Amino acid sequence: MSSRRTFIKTSAVTLAGVAVSGSLFAEVSKKTKKVGIQLFTIPALVAADFKGTLTKLADIGYKEIEFFGPYEFSAKETIERWNQLAPTLGITKNAFYGYQPTDVKKILKDLGLSAPSVHLDLQTMRTNMQPAMDGLSALGTKYVAIPAITNPEDRSDFNKLADELNKFGQEISKFGMTLVYHNHGYEHTPKEGKTLMDTLLTQTDAKKVKFELDIFWMTAAGASPIEYLNKYPGRFKLLHLKDASEPIRFSGDGGSPDQWISLFGKMADPGSGVLDVAGIIEAAKRSGADHFYLERDLTPDPETTLSNSFAYLKARV
Repeated sequence: MSSRRTFIKTSAVTLAGVAVSGSLFAEVSKKTKKVGIQLFTIPALVAADFKGTLTKLADIGYKEIEFFGPYEFSAKETIERWNQLAPTLGITKNAFYGYQPTDVKKILKDLGLSAPSVHLDLQTMRTNMQPAMDGLSALGTKYVAIPAITNPEDRSDFNKLADELNKFGQEISKFGMTLVYHNHGYEHTPKEGKTLMDTLLTQTDAKKVKFELDIFWMTAAGASPIEYLNKYPGRFKLLHLKDASEPIRFSGDGGSPDQWISLFGKMADPGSGVLDVAGIIEAAKRSGADHFYLERDLTPDPETTLSNSFAYLKARV
């Protein structure tokens, strides 16, 4: 009985101390997270020297790596579409850079790195789910993110898309992974009084479907990352962090690659531009985000971006 009273007393004191400084949730949000990087930031470097680049990232202090596809197990249509686009972006290799998932996992482990998430397209989930899950299970990843809905027809019926994400979320959960949706801008165009983003957030299973918030693309669509993080706590588990050298808006609805690529030149390293990156990070931590990735698409100065961004993010996440 004495030990029980001691436990209760100790717990009460601990909780009281937390209450004085804010709340238990606020205290938890202050815990330091690992800084990660989406490899689309430096595709030329990893293509030229995969192991060497990962070693460099580990030496700087990055701990988490996010891969982008397509992969050997991706849908044929996805690979063909990417092969048409990649040369215009100067990308010669992608995905696992000639290695098998098990080999990649070992390389990462040896360097003290991990791959909590990867990008996988919607078409592959529709047609090649089993091969994809087999490959990604070998990698040991936790989150499988749809990077964009490239076909406008797939965005024409908001409710149908939400139902499909719920279906894939259920399938992926059987492999111990969680489905993630990554915003790209077109989600904020109103349709019948709703936006795609709000429909997906309210009509998908919160346990099976999470979200990856790209702060640049959401801002370019005229929406506020902080407002979404505050409105939907627990849904945004991953963030893509970059800055903007000046105020940004899409030329149209944000629904096509040409609109995205046209804004690459206005991207900046986190903390060096006009976005409230520090405020967004704090809101994300309060909201329950776990993974914070640098993603400055095709950065023109990799050395500077890698070092400066890590220093800025490490001090804040």
